[in-house]
This record gives sequence, structure tokens and C-alpha cells, in this order.
Amino acid sequence: MVLKTKGMILCALFAALTGVGGLIAIPLPFTPVPITLQTFFTFLAGAILGKYLGALSQVIYLLLGVVGLPVFAKGSSGIGAILGPTGGYLLGFIPAAFLIGWILERREKAPFGLVFLAMVVGLLGIYIPGVGWLMWVTRLSLVKSLLLGALPFLPGDAVKIVVGALIVKKVQKGI
Repeated sequence: MVLKTKGMILCALFAALTGVGGLIAIPLPFTPVPITLQTFFTFLAGAILGKYLGALSQVIYLLLGVVGLPVFAKGSSGIGAILGPTGGYLLGFIPAAFLIGWILERREKAPFGLVFLAMVVGLLGIYIPGVGWLMWVTRLSLVKSLLLGALPFLPGDAVKIVVGALIVKKVQKGI
């Protein structure tokens, strides 16, 4: 894969959008995991850029945060954020974008249902490492980790998926 100028610009754009999504964070008093728009932009990155560029945009986003730019939730940064309770979610952005792009690459103009399904699979790509890492770092049981790290976020993530799928359909019409 040769990365052309357009691809570089789009990767940088989605890395930046994911970073902005991290700044929009609502802390919940009962969990270390805040509500953010990072997942929304990860969904869009995979669906619009495809598997490789979508995943690359999330790698760039993570590297920006690791080197110290305040792009993680609530403006945090550094390796400590990756090693902390939410690090698994952050790392999950890469496979999520890849999976979404991989599912959608087979159809030039995928129907809404397929875009929706791809984003649900992408969400699992975030939740599986996220909840697993949360469980390991906090020494909570699987059930408790699911109750704190997945269940409270499902309604909001459902909204993000519907809105994201609608945006992807509009983008597809414009292409």
C-alpha cells in the first residue's frame, strides 16, 4: 500500500477528530471510563477511510497521545493513559477501525444495515480489549468490569452508531 497525499491528509484529519472527541468527555462517578466521542470518530474513520487508513489514523492518534499531546479523554496524554484503566479501549480503536473498514470494503455503497453492523462489530473491537484491560488493571471480576466498562455506555454507543451510519450513507452519496 502506497500512502498518497490524500490518504495522509485523511489519516491526520481522523486522528485529529478522534483527539477532539476525547476532549468532549463526561466523567461518570461510578467508573473510571468517561463518555467521549472518540468511538464515534473511530467508527467514521474505519467506514470512510477503509481498513488500512482507518486503522492507521487511530495509530497516529495513539502515538500523538503517547508523545504528550493532550488528545486522550479529558485532555490526558502519555503512556500512563495507555497503562491506566482505559488503555484497552484506546488500543481497541485500531482493530475497531480495521474491522469496520474490512467489513465495508466489499461493497462500494454499503446499505445502512451493513454499515450499522460493521460499526457494532467495531464496538466489540473496542469493548473486548477495553473491558479486559479494565478488569486486569482494577482487579475487578468480569461481571463488575462489564457493569462499569460496557453496560452504561451501550445506549450512547447505539446513538453514535446510528448517527455514524447515517453520516457514512451521506458521504457515500457524495462520492
